[in-house]
Amino acid sequence: MSVIASTATSTNGTRAYYTISEVAALTGLSAHTLRWYERIGLMPHVDRSHTGQRRFTEGDLGWLGFVGKLRLTGMPVADMVRYAELVREGDHTRDARRELLENTRRDVLSRITELQDTLAVLDIKISHYGTACGGTSS
Repeated sequence: MSVIASTATSTNGTRAYYTISEVAALTGLSAHTLRWYERIGLMPHVDRSHTGQRRFTEGDLGWLGFVGKLRLTGMPVADMVRYAELVREGDHTRDARRELLENTRRDVLSRITELQDTLAVLDIKISHYGTACGGTSS
C-alpha cells in the first residue's frame, strides 16, 4: 500500500483506513494477534486493498477497543467470538447479546467483591506490620 493510500482521509477529516502496523501501534496488539482475531471471527470482515493488504477503519478501531474491554473482564475468547457472531447476525440477536454481557457483568462484580475482600486483608496485614515495627498504621 502506498503512503498516500495509507494516509487517506474520509470526507469528515478522519482517517479512512489504517494498515495493520498502524493498528498494532495504536492498540498495542501485535499484527499476529490482529490476524488471529480475524481468523477466529472476533474481528468483522476487514477490508483489503487491491494488493491484499488489510485496511482497518475507524469502526474497526472502535470494535478493537470494545474487545479490549471484554478481555479485561476475563470473558472467555469463545464468548467474545459468539458475541461478534451475534453482532454480525443483526438486530434480532440483541437479547442474546445482552444476556452474554449481563453474565459477564455478574462475573466482574463477583471478582470485584473478591478483590475488595483481598484488599481488606492486605490492609489489615500492612497495618499490623506498621504498628508491629514501631511505625504508625496507614
